[in-house]
This record gives sequence, structure tokens and C-alpha cells, in this order.
Amino acid sequence: MLQDSVQKFVHRHYSFDTRKEILASAKGFSEEYWQLFAELGWLTVPFKAEDDGFGGLAVDLMVLMEEFGKSMVVEPFVPTTVLGGGLLSELGSAAQKAEWLPQIMAGSVQLACATAEPDSRYNLASVGCTAVSKGDSWIVNGQKILVLNGPDADQLLVSVRTSGAVRDADGISVLMIAANTPGIERKSYTNVDGHRAAEITFTNVSVPADRLLGAAGKALPALEYVTDRAIVAVCAEAVGALDSLLHKTVEYTKTRKQFGTAIATFQALQHRMADMFIECQLARSVTMMAAMRLDSDVPAVDKMRAVSAAKSRVGKAIRKVGQEAVQMHGGIGITDELDVGHLFKRVTAIETLFGNSDYHTARFARLG
Repeated sequence: MLQDSVQKFVHRHYSFDTRKEILASAKGFSEEYWQLFAELGWLTVPFKAEDDGFGGLAVDLMVLMEEFGKSMVVEPFVPTTVLGGGLLSELGSAAQKAEWLPQIMAGSVQLACATAEPDSRYNLASVGCTAVSKGDSWIVNGQKILVLNGPDADQLLVSVRTSGAVRDADGISVLMIAANTPGIERKSYTNVDGHRAAEITFTNVSVPADRLLGAAGKALPALEYVTDRAIVAVCAEAVGALDSLLHKTVEYTKTRKQFGTAIATFQALQHRMADMFIECQLARSVTMMAAMRLDSDVPAVDKMRAVSAAKSRVGKAIRKVGQEAVQMHGGIGITDELDVGHLFKRVTAIETLFGNSDYHTARFARLG
């Protein structure tokens, strides 16, 4: 039922031309569609039943994100609900969750999760942004990069160093900071895939002490868990986008003719499209395995290995399927007028998001 509702929405309301109009708008996403997501209950999917959510299962999230990927939905679902909402769910007190989670699920507040720094290299434990306790406040100084939904978020969930050295596992905390707090400077930009992000600088930003999520210095496990859920989400999005690339490539080769014959009849191209199909199926299977592992009771290290295996394998599928789709479309495959080029840009961005294939291959080996 969840998959069917998303399919109907994207089929009726999210054409390629509509998406281009949304990207060209001031915010880069549709506030009307965001409210519709809330009305349809999609914003509740990542949240647990005890938080009045849909259930919080990664397999449900995968179903939703795969359909989003097919039409390259640009609304900030992952930054707000999976990352930001996930951290609130994992670390927040009962009072904090009661205040903020209903607003997130109602679509009335948007979040951004600021964890990456210029020297962090995908390492969540590499935190140089500092927070110093002063009376009943925290004073925050530092810089964050690639903050998804950073330009439009109402609240920022920021990983800060409250004790220890820059790369220590202990001493990392998460503060929830209003985006309009004095001392915050946001430099907005558009990524290659059309999604908006920001670089954020904190200069002597005063944050009330009650905006700390969880115990001071103990936030890293929650950051890793929530980021792993986000990785599964974007892997599922990539699976949907790769399916679209495969389908559009097959259809194009049936109509494109060389020497008076449709190029789909050329055996060499048939073999290449068969390889694309295999890559798509492998990507879907490994993502499903990671989602099921996250929902299971296996040790945390096994969940992390499954997620890294998925991100690494999906990254390889992205390169194979994306490049073959562009090659078989020829020059038009990289034009703005055709959706194939935009799908390729989106999956290429996903390949580097939260760690590229090389990083997750190394992480998988290290966790073994």
C-alpha cells in the first residue's frame, strides 16, 4: 500500500518537467508537496511506533525511497526525517521528542544534520567544531560542510566536540540549534544533482543547555546508527534511479535505428543491457539485505558491515549502469533536456554521499 501510494503520486504529479520547475524555484523543493507528504503519512515512516510513527523499519523506508528514486524526488526527506528526526528519536529526551517529532511528522518544521567537516573524510568521529559550557549555555565555534537542506532548515542538529581530541570517539555531542541564531552564517549552493546544501560557520553561537540531545560526549553510536539508516535510504533511492535508467535505455534502443535497424537487435548491446539488469538486481538484493539486517537483533558491528557492503556494491552498480545508459543514448544522454542525464547526476552524487565505494569497502574490511 505504501509503494502504491508513492507510485500514484509520482505518476500523476512528479513528471520530469515538473521536477525541473521545482528545482528552478526559490527553495529548490515544493512546499506544497512537502505538506502532501505529511498528509499521506510518508513523513512518519522512519519513526518508531512508540514515537507515534509508522514503525521505523528500514525495509519500509527502502520501499518509499526506491519509488522516490525513480522520479528523482528533491524534497528534503532524508535530511529532515531520516537524519534529523532519527537523531532526535535516538538521543532526545521525552520532552524534546514530544515537542519536535509531531512537528516533523506534520511537515511544519524542517531539519538539517551538520556532521561533515573539511577534514573529516566521512569519519563521524572527526569533529573539530567545539562547544564549551558557559553557565546555562553552550558556546559553539567551528565549520560544517555539505549540510543537506542547510539553506532551508529551521533547526540544525550539529555534532560538536565537548571534550577530547579531534578524532576521539568519546567527547562528541549533538546540539539542536535554531538556524536563525546569531553567529550562524550559511553559504548556500546547489549540488550537481540539483539538491541544495550549505556550508555553515558557527562563531561564538550561544545555545541553551537544554538543546543538548542525550548525554554530553556520548553521541557517536547514535550518529553512526542514524547515518547507516540514511545510507540504506539513499541506496534504495539509487536502486529506483538505476531501474529508471535501465528501462529508459531499453526503450530508447528499440526506437533508435542504425543502418535501418533498431539498435536493440544488436547482440553486443543486448549483452550490455543484460549486464545492466544484473547490476540492478544485485544492488536491490544487497540493499534489501542491509535493511533487513538493520531491523534485526544482530550485533551493531554486523549491521555496520551489511550497510557498508550495500553502499560499496551499489556504488559499483551506479558506475556500470549509469555509464552504460549514457553511452547507449549517445550525446543526448548528457543534455539537460533528457532525464537520463539528470538520473546519472543524481546516482553519481549518491555514490559519494556518506562515503564512496572505496571508503565503505575499507570500512567493511576493517570491521571484520
